Amino acid sequence: MTPRNPWLIVGGWLSLAASALHVGCIIGGPSWYRFFGAGEAMARAAERGEAYPALVTLGIAIVLAVWAAYAFAGAGVIRRLPLMRTALVAISAVYLVRGLALVPIAFQPESQTPFNIWSSLIVLSYGLVYAIGTWRAWPRLAAKESIA
Repeated sequence: MTPRNPWLIVGGWLSLAASALHVGCIIGGPSWYRFFGAGEAMARAAERGEAYPALVTLGIAIVLAVWAAYAFAGAGVIRRLPLMRTALVAISAVYLVRGLALVPIAFQPESQTPFNIWSSLIVLSYGLVYAIGTWRAWPRLAAKESIA
């Protein structure tokens, strides 16, 4: 049996939680969009019953769920998925780059909102978890055989 990678397991659960929160925004409606920082334009569009906020939010939720699947596959919890190394590096990079938005935020007082700061810190932590997990799984991810 292949040893499990706790970093990628945690990363998978974090991505699933983020995916569920996005679905919660669709169900919760405008107040949820506002609370989670989607912006007033998205909240107002949801109030008007437009499909755009729900479609965008659903798309993000699906992407996050796929990222969770890659983390679980990389951890050896589920079967191997295509392009494991490439996907896990790309997912780590996206989370890290988004998290590093903290740097410009630090120099732009108008951007220093609680949402911008907290969301950047949270996503940066996601990126670190994925990057460490990917690094620890790297040799095993190169193997052609199934890891689950």
